[in-house]
Amino acid sequence: MNDTPAEDRQSLRAAIERISARFGDEYWLKRDREGGFPDDFHRAFAEAGFLGICIPEEYGGSELGVTDAAVMMQAIAESGAGLSGASAIHMNIFGLNPVVVFGTAEQKRRMLPPLVAGSDKACFAVTEPDAGLDTLNLKTKAVREGDRYLVSGQKIWISTAQVANKMLLLARTAPADAAKKTAGLSLFYTDLDRRYVEVREIEKMGRKAVDSNQLFIDKLPVPAADRIGEEGQGFACIIHGFNPERILIAAEAVGLGRAALKRAVGYAKERVVFGRPIGKNQSIQHPLAKCWMELEAANLMVFHAAALYDEGKPCGAEANAAKYLAAEACFSACETAVLTHGGMGYAKEYHVERYLREAMIARLAPVSAQMILNFIAEKTLELPKSY
Repeated sequence: MNDTPAEDRQSLRAAIERISARFGDEYWLKRDREGGFPDDFHRAFAEAGFLGICIPEEYGGSELGVTDAAVMMQAIAESGAGLSGASAIHMNIFGLNPVVVFGTAEQKRRMLPPLVAGSDKACFAVTEPDAGLDTLNLKTKAVREGDRYLVSGQKIWISTAQVANKMLLLARTAPADAAKKTAGLSLFYTDLDRRYVEVREIEKMGRKAVDSNQLFIDKLPVPAADRIGEEGQGFACIIHGFNPERILIAAEAVGLGRAALKRAVGYAKERVVFGRPIGKNQSIQHPLAKCWMELEAANLMVFHAAALYDEGKPCGAEANAAKYLAAEACFSACETAVLTHGGMGYAKEYHVERYLREAMIARLAPVSAQMILNFIAEKTLELPKSY
C-alpha cells in the first residue's frame, strides 16, 4: 500500500515541473520536426533519480507507488512535452514491473540499477504484426538449447528500439494449448543484439522524437538466466504491467489535454476580432468549459484507479475506464484547442496541431477504445464475451 502524503506529491510535481521547464516549447518543436531521441531530457530525469520512481530502494529506486508515477508522468505531459516527453521515459516506469515482481534477487541486482541510472534503455517487445491485441496468438518462438534460447520472429510498434540496448521480450516456448491458452509463453529481459535483430523504424503521424519500429529477430541467443519467472508462464508475468500501463497512459493523456486547454484559453483571451476578445463569445467559452470538465472527470478516475492499484485491490475496470475517458477527453481538448486558434491552429508554431497528432496515440495504444468497451461489458456488466 502506498501512503505518500499529499504535500509530498505536490513537492514531487513541483520538482518534475522544474526539470521539464528546462525543455521548453521550442525544444519539442525542434524534436517534432527533426526527430531524434531526447537524450538530454532522459538524462536529466535519470540524474535527478526519477527513472526508478517505482523501483525498490535497494536497487536504486524510490519505491513509490503508481499514484506517484502518475503525478510525475502527468506533469511531464502537461509541461508541453506532451507524449513525446512522457514516452521517452515511460518504459522505465511500468515496463520492468515483471522483473520487480517475478525476477530473482540476482536478476533484480543485475537488471534494475542500470535502468534507474539511465545507462540502460529498454523497449517493450510484445506486439506482433499478425496478433495485435491477441497476445495469446504470438508467433515469435524461443527454442531452448542448453543454457540459452534461440529466438526468432517479428515484433511491431516497438517504441525506443532505435536507442534501446535492452528489451522485455515475450516469446512462445511451447505450442499453444487449447485447454490452457495462457500457457506456453515465456518472458525475457535481455540484450537487444543488433547482429540478430533488424530494427526498422516506422514513419508515423506524430511523436517523431520517440521512434516506433518493427523488429525482425533471427536466432537471437538469449541466456536462460534472462528468463523472468517460470518457463511457459510469461503471460501471467506480463499482465502485471497492464493496469499500471493504462493508468500512466491515462495520466499522460490528461496532462496533454490540459496543455492544449491552457494554450486555447490563453489565445482566446488575447485574440481580438470585431473589437472584442474571442473568449468573450460563448461559442468559444462553452467548448473550452466542456473540455475542462471532461479532463477533470477523467483525472478523478485516473487517480482512483492508481489508488486501488497501490492498495493491492482489483482495478482492471477502473484502469481501463481511466484510459478510455482520458484518451477521449484529451482528444476533445486538443481538437478544441486547434479550432479555437482558427487558422493559426494549423500552424506548427502554435504547438496545438502537434498536441492533436499526439492525442491520437492515447486513443490507439496500448489498447483500443473498442476493446476497453468489450472488457467493461464482459467483466463489469457480466455480458457475454463478444470476441
